[in-house]
Amino acid sequence: MNIKNISKVPLTIALPGGKKLRLGPGKVGQITPKAAGNPAVTRMIEAGKIELTKGGSTGGRSGGSAGGVGASQRRGGGGAARQSGDR
Repeated sequence: MNIKNISKVPLTIALPGGKKLRLGPGKVGQITPKAAGNPAVTRMIEAGKIELTKGGSTGGRSGGSAGGVGASQRRGGGGAARQSGDR
């Protein structure tokens, strides 16, 4: 399920399991159907701050690189120069 912040201020939405979803103005996030029934979420819907849509994950990966592992996930080699001189 997609959740959209329709207010003009950033929101922090409490979710089950002690998790939080932070959404900026006009931004969309994803939550589970179980989380959609959470009292905090229903209060925000009734207050007109957020709206739910029946979108969601398509089961596949979205975005990312076609090569598999992204640059931030590679191991080894670093950006730091090798030290030289007296130590």
